[in-house]
Amino acid sequence: MNNPIQLLIFDWDGTLMDSEARIVACMRAAVADLGLAPLPHARMSNVIGLGLPEAIEMLFPGSDETFAREFVARYRHHFLGHEQTPSKLFPGAYDTLQTLHESGYRLAIATGKGRRGLDQALKETECDRFFHVTRCADEAASKPHPEMLIDIFDTLGVDPKAGLMIGDTEYDMQMANNALTHALAVSYGVHSADRLLKHSPLGCLDDICDLPGWLTGNRPWAVNREPDC
Repeated sequence: MNNPIQLLIFDWDGTLMDSEARIVACMRAAVADLGLAPLPHARMSNVIGLGLPEAIEMLFPGSDETFAREFVARYRHHFLGHEQTPSKLFPGAYDTLQTLHESGYRLAIATGKGRRGLDQALKETECDRFFHVTRCADEAASKPHPEMLIDIFDTLGVDPKAGLMIGDTEYDMQMANNALTHALAVSYGVHSADRLLKHSPLGCLDDICDLPGWLTGNRPWAVNREPDC
């Protein structure tokens, strides 16, 4: 590979999987279960990428631990088997992962999902074979804290300067900057390109299928910016 990047760390929801509709539907169902007033779609989608406790605090500032536990329980009840809204990989995501895997990159995941949800998604999409290590928000501090990335680098023995965090939210970009590694944004997920570019990623892709070409230097559609690290 004629570039310095050895390890590609992917966000899951909104980057590899088109799951916004399902996540928002489960949040909406949890809100209804608890007898709360409905929340706007945009407000709920904005917290995708955070761990559930952090998302709940943004949606319901000042809520106590009992409320948080009840909301998490209702959300997981719907997400892990009772919500029928489909979630699928973005077109070309599976083939892109296979190409990167076969090209010799090491692949990892850092996600705001819980472990049960991620393991279920990896199994259903048959993507588990591609990843050397995965970290979830119930195993480490939530984004934008860098703990998930630091743990991944330590586990694989990779220097952060040889890593690239790929994600669709500003939480991903902030986490990468906090971990002193590189970031690459994708524009088709939850947060807009303008919002992502405020955090100085190396580029912003409109299609996950463009990633292999971007990595080899064929990047006419990338926004050239220096990372903060």
